[in-house]
Amino acid sequence: MTVIRHSAATHVGRVRKINEDAILALPEHRIWVVADGMGGHEAGDFASQTVTASVAALPPGLGPGEMMAALRRAILDAHAQILAEAARRGRGPIGATVVALILANDHFAAFWAGDSRLYSYRERHLDMLTADHSMVAELVAGGTVTWEEAELMPHANVITRAVGVGEALELDKIRGEVRPGDRFLLCTDGLTKHVGPRELAEVLDREPMETVAEALISRALKAGGTDNVSAIVVDIL
Repeated sequence: MTVIRHSAATHVGRVRKINEDAILALPEHRIWVVADGMGGHEAGDFASQTVTASVAALPPGLGPGEMMAALRRAILDAHAQILAEAARRGRGPIGATVVALILANDHFAAFWAGDSRLYSYRERHLDMLTADHSMVAELVAGGTVTWEEAELMPHANVITRAVGVGEALELDKIRGEVRPGDRFLLCTDGLTKHVGPRELAEVLDREPMETVAEALISRALKAGGTDNVSAIVVDIL
């Protein structure tokens, strides 16, 4: 792998007063993370920031396999911390979705829970690499509705898995090869509920690294910005 560049941005949106999203870029570790908190004021933001803070504490100098295992442990540690805090507060569940990308030796791996997503853009083709843990995702997987239709459904924001929710956290994982020219997008549902695959591909195709994350967020804001919105774009050169 040669050069890696990234662009990251987050915005509170046009409706909410608190940004419960958290983003993290660790290019020296070749790790990028997006988390979307839930649980209300001073809870959702705590959860998402606990996820990113746990990953940010990873030690340097680990080999690729060790770093991947450490990344997974960091997310599981955040799960335990959030569970403990929710029990202390006694006000119901606190949680956060997460998607984390790690690059090593011309390969990528990603862990996720919830409906924050990872996309790849290669040779002008957009692929959604993660599968949402949500009620509507099952309908999409069954071919009942498209993602564009699913985003408009009443329970589109109900997720079935999150960091800090439930006794044990099951993280899904995907691995694959990377090539020069590949572009990855990590994002919260505040982006994808307003910007469909065609628009995502259009922005990823035309925008340079210096402006791509902000351009994606701008699209979501222009379409209503009803949620916090976050995006990280990673380029393989």
